[in-house]
Amino acid sequence: MNIRTVSVIGIGTIGCGIALLCAKSEQDVIIYDKSDATLDKGYKNMQLNLNSLRDEGKLKDKENEDILNRIKPVHTIIEAVKNTNLVIECIDENIELKQKIFEVLDDLCPENVILATCTSGLLPTTIAKNTTHPERIVVAHFWNPPHLIPLIEIVPGEKTSEETIDITVDWVRSIGREPISMKKECIGFIGNRLQHALLREALYIVEQGYAEAEEVDKAIEFGFGRRLPATGPICTADLAGLDVIYSVSSYLSKDLCNSLEPSKLIKTKVENNELGAKNGQGFYNWTQEALKKKKMEREEVLAYFLEKDKEKL
Repeated sequence: MNIRTVSVIGIGTIGCGIALLCAKSEQDVIIYDKSDATLDKGYKNMQLNLNSLRDEGKLKDKENEDILNRIKPVHTIIEAVKNTNLVIECIDENIELKQKIFEVLDDLCPENVILATCTSGLLPTTIAKNTTHPERIVVAHFWNPPHLIPLIEIVPGEKTSEETIDITVDWVRSIGREPISMKKECIGFIGNRLQHALLREALYIVEQGYAEAEEVDKAIEFGFGRRLPATGPICTADLAGLDVIYSVSSYLSKDLCNSLEPSKLIKTKVENNELGAKNGQGFYNWTQEALKKKKMEREEVLAYFLEKDKEKL
């Protein structure tokens, strides 16, 4: 199937990013959110994003106008899915809400329409629980910020068809992103499982008093994090020598954190309303200036690698 029209349900940060990626790739995009205020805010944010690209010389006025003209806000879910080829859901990470929206989408959309969810780790089989056509339901997990991170995780449910996977993979490639297809579903998929395993050990090191949080972050930033854009952990092990990795694992694995509960350190922070950048205090003190500086630094690094990725994708 040639995806010509995409419906984005939920216009937060991720939804806006997906809508822009599709529109830039000359696909028509229908956007919908349960709140008109959120819908209007998302549309204005997309306008601001495009204007910034134009002002930076990355888009011409005509390109800016063409992209925006391909995006159509609508105020009912029936309008949102009318004449669409693929729906991508980007609402809150709440299983009951997702089950309800997919039950509605499954009822409204013809059987040949792909129904994708951008969940960060919920199982597609569970999301599709109340649907009649679970074979066309799939995860397409975009990473934040979607305009700078090319990875999209494609995850099948127990009844997802091969055709659904193939069409979704082709769609992801058509918008200039890199799909990775899982053989079967698991909570958290690949990326978040790896990310949280690393975070668990990082927090454990701080909890045990081995090092301060800033030093742990530096170990990644100035250490093995520098290798990761070129070699993932399994490739790195191959390059180092599996005999060496096995030898280190034989004494180190038993000393690593194996807690099945969330970090006590994070629990205490949350209880003290120290939520990180969202309210100014977490492990770091996030002044507006500090937050702006860190976001700009992150964007510069991600933009650099995205440009390098164009040689591979």
